[in-house]
Amino acid sequence: MRILVAEDERSLNRVITKQLSAAGYSVDSAFDGEEAYDFLSSADYDAAVLDIMMPKTDGIALVKKIRNEGNHIPVLFLTARDSVDDRVNGLDSGADDYLIKPFALEELLARIRVMVRKNSSHKTSVIKIDDLTVNTANRSVSRAGKPIILSAKEYELLRYLAINSGIVLSREKIENHIWNFDYEGGTNVVDVYIRYLRKKLDDGFDRKLIHTVRGAGYMLK
Repeated sequence: MRILVAEDERSLNRVITKQLSAAGYSVDSAFDGEEAYDFLSSADYDAAVLDIMMPKTDGIALVKKIRNEGNHIPVLFLTARDSVDDRVNGLDSGADDYLIKPFALEELLARIRVMVRKNSSHKTSVIKIDDLTVNTANRSVSRAGKPIILSAKEYELLRYLAINSGIVLSREKIENHIWNFDYEGGTNVVDVYIRYLRKKLDDGFDRKLIHTVRGAGYMLK
């Protein structure tokens, strides 16, 4: 998943970004509301983690703005305010969840998974395509009952293909979704990782699940 973290406390921003990246997510970091809005206007994200008390544009104003523009990205607010009125105000502004500082990073990760799942067409943590099983709760993958070990980026690519099974995804869309703005790798990175996945998922099976649609992109079905 690609996630935006907008938190003006730089040390906390770094910790959250590091933990999400270690969990395999592609993460972009912003330090004020205006910068966060620019990120949200420039790329498609699976979720946004926003501090409420940000400079320039606060989190509540930011969420109201993107909701008015038709952006329905799942949003989790981070805040030190813990009154009922504060939580109600945050949720009424259009946020999906609310986490009070200080918090455990494990809880943040769990809330992100639940929040994204609720906004997905897949309402359970297990996605099945033919004999392939992708468990988004524990990030495990198997085919025909045999466990498949994937790197963090391989898993994120597979997950993205799986939640869009039957849909052709262009190379550009995949790259923009899986890799963040800081990525400086080669232009054929999507093709390289598709080859990695094919070797692990399709080699040895008569039925191939990853398909190339010439001139359009890739599809899992």
